[in-house]
Amino acid sequence: METDPIEVKNRSAYDRMVQQEHFLTQPVSPEELQAPLQTLDAKGWLGGNIRGWKVLCLAAGGGRQGPLYAAAGADVTVFDISPAMLELDRRVCHSLGIHYRTIQGTMVNLTMFDDSEFDLVAHPVSTCYVSNVERVFQEVARVLRPGGLYVSQHKQPANVQSSLGLIHGRYVFEQPIGGRASPAPIDSPSLLREPNTVEFAHSLDHLLGGICRAGMVIEAFSEPDHASRDGAPGSMGHRSQFIPPYLRIKARKGQAGTAREGSGRSKLLLFD
Repeated sequence: METDPIEVKNRSAYDRMVQQEHFLTQPVSPEELQAPLQTLDAKGWLGGNIRGWKVLCLAAGGGRQGPLYAAAGADVTVFDISPAMLELDRRVCHSLGIHYRTIQGTMVNLTMFDDSEFDLVAHPVSTCYVSNVERVFQEVARVLRPGGLYVSQHKQPANVQSSLGLIHGRYVFEQPIGGRASPAPIDSPSLLREPNTVEFAHSLDHLLGGICRAGMVIEAFSEPDHASRDGAPGSMGHRSQFIPPYLRIKARKGQAGTAREGSGRSKLLLFD
């Protein structure tokens, strides 16, 4: 039985967002399914073909990630804390006549999966919801096969630390690293803060270093561009001129005998 009050709060927040048809809970469109890898992988990090891959869509319910990876030919498992988000996946599967596994759980505990079970773990923005992000990376590394890929996106530390709106004409750091961001109101329209969730500001050491310490090598890195010079003050586009909101990372699990946590041999290879 769940006892972590933060997990319970964040699960309930996403269940409520589904009920309210929040924009972050909208399933994939038919147009996106026509070219799934173009939608998922504009930078080509997956090599252009994932047919037959075993893919874990981690904390990725909502009827978007799963259908796209399935349309690209992968054997898909969607894992999420929110039963309502997983129900969206089941609805999309029914409407499209496709099938993939859906499993409810928390990303800090993947014990239902075998060691080296997956070729790819695809992880959209969600590590901000857990206090111990390195535990997540250790679980990801365990379930990846040697040489498998971890493609993930995370909130920049400054994104979670800073005010959503201008304060005396500036965006202001409000939270320390490791601190909890103030929950946005339940009816908040912000693209940067999910309503009524609890978020944590993780340091770059915990995000980038944590991936490496788990035994994965970072091969590529980007900051998706959401800035707009014409954005109204307080909007995502305006704020992103000063605070790029996300980090996107491609990492590969080392082969047997390569870097492990604490060995000092983990490394970051390429920024792209």
